[in-house]
Amino acid sequence: MYFYMIKRTLGMIPILLTVSIISFLLIHLTPSDPIRILYGNDLDKATYEKYKQLEGFDDPLYVQYGRYMYQVLVKGDFGKSYNSKSNVSKEIMERLKATTVLTLMAMIWAVILGLVIGMISAVKRNSVWDRVGMIASITSLSVPEFWFGLILVEVFSVKLGWLPSGGAGGISHLILPSLTLGLGVAAVIARFTRSSVLEVLREDYVRTARAKGQKESKILGIHVLRNALIPVLTMTGLQFGFLIGGASVVETVFVYPGLGSFMVDAIVTRDYPVVQALIMLFSFQFLVINLLVDIGYSFLNPQIRYQ
Repeated sequence: MYFYMIKRTLGMIPILLTVSIISFLLIHLTPSDPIRILYGNDLDKATYEKYKQLEGFDDPLYVQYGRYMYQVLVKGDFGKSYNSKSNVSKEIMERLKATTVLTLMAMIWAVILGLVIGMISAVKRNSVWDRVGMIASITSLSVPEFWFGLILVEVFSVKLGWLPSGGAGGISHLILPSLTLGLGVAAVIARFTRSSVLEVLREDYVRTARAKGQKESKILGIHVLRNALIPVLTMTGLQFGFLIGGASVVETVFVYPGLGSFMVDAIVTRDYPVVQALIMLFSFQFLVINLLVDIGYSFLNPQIRYQ
């Protein structure tokens, strides 16, 4: 297991380097001019060339990339924001906690709702409960997140006044955005859980357990759910990785000060150091989550061994 973890960790390095190169090239090959963004559009040619040399933008791209990676790897410095002129790493750390809390709460909603609906639909196959659960899942996948978020705000904030409509604060500020963010994931988990549970229910060891007279609740809890969760865990881990990098719509709707809204603002204002840093961060988080998912297999099924 430890050798596998080391091998997978080392395997992240070329992937992250590839992501850094592609993001660096895409950002630096865009038609916008960082000098104009930093110092305005009213610069004369001499002043423009002075600032271009000062910022190092007159160097070849490979020199700029090498300098950037040296700052990131050696100093842990992603540069300064074009907008706020503050350290990008510091701004990211200030918002990372907010996004992490939001996505974790969204995943809690998604896992609870998805597993419950999926299990009930599988056990009560072709019943009213099954049809209602699957219709709800398909509807949840079809509804845009921003629309569902606005509906929640209209009902629970404007009409009823139970919850705040946006911003950050206590647990009450997290309920609506986390529900909005977790709805689509809950639908995916429900459908995967249903399919996986139905497949396991057809296995010989389940029929043997029933023939021995074991209680249905024990069969579902020990034999069925544990084995059915292995493919569900894979999909849940992938969805969690997407949530972290894809919370921008929800954070924008609810004016939530997380990394998603930070990314949207940076793209709109062409704050390239922030955009590049967030691309690297989201890629790293996605790789780490996939590694944790693979490790989680061995806890669900001790027969799985990694070489």
